[in-house]
Amino acid sequence: MSARDVPMNAPARVPTPQPGDPRLARLSLNQRTTANWSLREAVEGCAAAGLGTIGVWREPVAEAGLAVAARMVRDAGLRVSSLCRGGFFTSGDPIGDNVTALDEAAALGCDALVLVPGGLPSGDRDLAGARQRVADAVAALVPHARDRGVRLGIEPMHPIFAADRGVISTLAQALDIAEQHPPDVVGVVVDTFHVWWEPGVLEQIARAGQRIVSYQICDWITPLPADTLLSRGMVGDGHIDFAALTRAVSAAGYRGDVEVEIFNADVWAAPGSDVVATMTRRYVEFVEPHL
Repeated sequence: MSARDVPMNAPARVPTPQPGDPRLARLSLNQRTTANWSLREAVEGCAAAGLGTIGVWREPVAEAGLAVAARMVRDAGLRVSSLCRGGFFTSGDPIGDNVTALDEAAALGCDALVLVPGGLPSGDRDLAGARQRVADAVAALVPHARDRGVRLGIEPMHPIFAADRGVISTLAQALDIAEQHPPDVVGVVVDTFHVWWEPGVLEQIARAGQRIVSYQICDWITPLPADTLLSRGMVGDGHIDFAALTRAVSAAGYRGDVEVEIFNADVWAAPGSDVVATMTRRYVEFVEPHL
């Protein structure tokens, strides 16, 4: 039976890259793409598919135990492309938990901590004030990040999440904060889902240059589901121009990993091995030729 792409169950358009294929050298599986897999299953799935990197989340790492997780990744011959997530700076006292996240990243041998800015606290309508709290918190974390050799990656989020998850809505806004600090300590995450719509995004990617900490990919699909958090699509199933964005990221000098990060109930319901196979096919079709 010929391979089929998930979640559409359409015939695969290109052959599945096999382990050892040089086109897979920079491809990383973000754990949330296979949310039905444990950390061990995700590590084993990456190794089986010939991927050398994995983007991990703090919760599954905590479930496995930090030392066990680090050994698991290392023993499989993988490395960690990013740790998600720190941030949520807009309420409470977030610094302590983010310092812990930096410790975890260092223990995993990971040099990139993804920062989700945080939304407006309940009843709070001061968007400018919330954005300032993000900038202040990033500044407070800089010495801790420098000490641990971990870069802080500010992830701008699509405006539909400004109220509850990310008051930093554009790459330009994220860079305004990052540029207050050394580029080897504070940078930005370019996530296609969040920035594809941004006016002047190609110019902002060029502006980011060496500050690009992580390049994350998935598609923008319509109609949006009721839970917009789960509206990320498999690369090639939606509206994003991956060729243009990828060429821009490459021209900016980014030579790091490319993480596929998908939040989608239908993708999560599919067997993890089918998800990874589809992911690798779409990557070599839509992204890798433009790196």
